[in-house]
Amino acid sequence: MLPKINDLVFIQVASADKKETEKECKSRIADDEEDFYLIEIPIEVGSGRMKRLFVGDELSVYFLTDNGVKNYFNTYVLGYADDVVQLVRIRKPDPEAITKIQRRNFLRVVAELELAVKLKDGTRFVAYTDDVGGGGVSFLCDGKFKLTEGDQLYCWLLIPYKNGSIEHAPFEAEVVRTKSLENGRTLVMLKFASISDMERQKIIRYCFERQFDFRNR
Repeated sequence: MLPKINDLVFIQVASADKKETEKECKSRIADDEEDFYLIEIPIEVGSGRMKRLFVGDELSVYFLTDNGVKNYFNTYVLGYADDVVQLVRIRKPDPEAITKIQRRNFLRVVAELELAVKLKDGTRFVAYTDDVGGGGVSFLCDGKFKLTEGDQLYCWLLIPYKNGSIEHAPFEAEVVRTKSLENGRTLVMLKFASISDMERQKIIRYCFERQFDFRNR
């Protein structure tokens, strides 16, 4: 069962910031196309504030059936459309992917990819990601690099695809959180601060390839 035009949908947006991820928004399906839905700009439940969505944002969505059962699916933002008001285009899920159990892994996948990092003071180093997603990445680095919440980084991610091609995705990111590990290394969690739609789509494509691999193991 898929949601229909005028159905209410409730949305949580993937973020490296747990508080942001836990915020629930509501929207309404305005149009239904073959591969995507157009939804109204989401409104945060409680505050009534409009929630700005960006291309590539990963969403956990649920809608209610007539008997009140919650049906969940994961999707992501494809773009926008202008009608009387601006609408958000999201990927329509496969009906088989809809479940009554909420899944919180979104489209973020575990992946060890090479990441070139440049700090504001000009320091450069190469690290390897711990996971990647359409909203950000986390990576492991030597503890000597003293990174703190709010730091701005300039990064270049090396992305290998299943067909053998390799892409580079440059972006600016903000440190959301760091965690010191027992082996002296540091886990650094980033959210994208500035990334082009094209570069974000490269990362999302990689995530979907990885998800497909995991499902078929």
